[in-house]
Order: sequence, then C-alpha cells, then structure tokens
Amino acid sequence: VSSAAVELMQMKLDAPLEDASIAIIGAGTMSRLLVKHAQSKGVKKVTLLNRSMPRAEALAEDFPDVEFDIQLMPEMLRVVGESDLVFVASGSTDLLLTEDNCAGLPAASAAVDGVRRYVDISVPRNVGAEVADLEGSAVYNVDDLKEVVEANKAERLRRAKMAEGVLADELATFESWRDSLETVPTIKRLRSMAEDIRVSELEKALGRMGDLTKKERKAVEELSRGVMNKLLHGPMQALRSDGDVRTVAETIENMHALERMFDLQKIAAAETKAKVEKQRKGN
Repeated sequence: VSSAAVELMQMKLDAPLEDASIAIIGAGTMSRLLVKHAQSKGVKKVTLLNRSMPRAEALAEDFPDVEFDIQLMPEMLRVVGESDLVFVASGSTDLLLTEDNCAGLPAASAAVDGVRRYVDISVPRNVGAEVADLEGSAVYNVDDLKEVVEANKAERLRRAKMAEGVLADELATFESWRDSLETVPTIKRLRSMAEDIRVSELEKALGRMGDLTKKERKAVEELSRGVMNKLLHGPMQALRSDGDVRTVAETIENMHALERMFDLQKIAAAETKAKVEKQRKGN
C-alpha cells in the first residue's frame, strides 16, 4: 500500500517527487515504508508528524540520508499548510483532516501547480472525503491505489511478454546450436580423411621429386594443404547450420549425404572399434 501510494503521487505530479514538500502523519510501519519508497524516488527531505517524539525519532534514525523535520500533532495544521503532499498513515480512529480545519490553509506551491494532495492510507480513514471539495485540494485513499496496481500489472505483463520473446529467440538459437553438434563428428571425420589422403599423396609426390630444399618442400606441402582446404570448403559450409541460409534439417540432410558419398560411417565404426579395444586392454 505504501509503495502504491508513493507511485500514485509520482504518476499524478508533472514534477519530480523530490521537488514537492512532503509531510507524513504517523510514525508506524506504514509511515516507515512511505519514507523508504519516497527515498527510492529521490526524496531527501520529509516533515514527520506524530503524537510522540521518541517513536518519530526512532523512525528517522533508520534513514540517515533523509533530512527529517519532526513535529508533534499540535503542529499538524501548520505543517499541512506548508506541505504539497500529505501522506496520512495514522492509527487514529477519528478524522484528523476535515473540510472545516483545512479550509483556511494556504495554497500548495507552484511545484505541484498549487494543488495539495492528501493520500490517506489509514484504516479507518483519517481524511474527510469533503476535503476534496476545497479549492486546490485532492484526496486519495486506498481505493484509488487500484490505479497503480493495474498500471503495475500492465507493466509486468508487458515485461513478461518481452521476456518471452527473448527466451523464445534464445531457445531457438540454443536448439539450433544443439542440433548442429550432430554434424561435428562428421566434420572431424571428413577433415581427418582428407588429411590422411593429402599426407599419403604428398609423400608419394615428394618421393618422386628427388632432393628438394627445405623451402621447396614447404611450398609443395602448403600447396597440397591449400588444395585440400579449397575442396573441403563447400562440404564444410554445408555442414554448418545457418538460420539465414539453411535450416537445421537441411544441414542434417547434407551430413547424411556426405557420409554416404565419402563412406564416413566406416571411419566411425573403426573409431568405435578402436575405443573398445583400448578400453579392453586397459582393463
């Protein structure tokens, strides 16, 4: 309730909350929460009215960054007349502010367009409804806080929908990445097979070329590696899932096609057999 009361005043004012002079009547739990939420909105100065000084001072001690002007209840009308926003959270069972005792109060400051706003969150109410009939006065109670609650619900719903959109995008990205992992072994086997062929054919060629300098051998080796990489570029691209170019399903289809073309399943079977043999020897 206290949070909604502060939010409501922030919604109603054209100026920052901290520009208004604020009074709080009462020093109980609700008043403590009012100070907490007002401070979070930038409020640095509050006039606090209470029946007893010790309780008001105890509340003030909990907020060292807020400047308090503590007054006792006999000063209530003077303080209200000097305030733009009056939050009432008193435990009184009687009306504290009525049309009669508020009628002669000076107007609120230009910071709030001359309208003094009373926010009564007391139970029972401590501000008479007829105070709203006075010129330059507006009265709000717990029923009016529904406006804030509905606004907060709408904002939470908006943020939830935004979060759902972000989560959906991230989930799609994750699923695409996860599914693309299926092609990793195929990529490794295809490159391994190509490398084995490259090395084998390179050794044959070097054997027929006679004595070569270190520089010449390096050039021939780089040539062979360059040819291999150029030839692998197309197949490798076909195995990389890219949402803008192809779907994951298309990538998997490409993977199966390459496995059939290059008989990569035999390599996979050989790898599995080698692992089993290694484990058996280890045991």
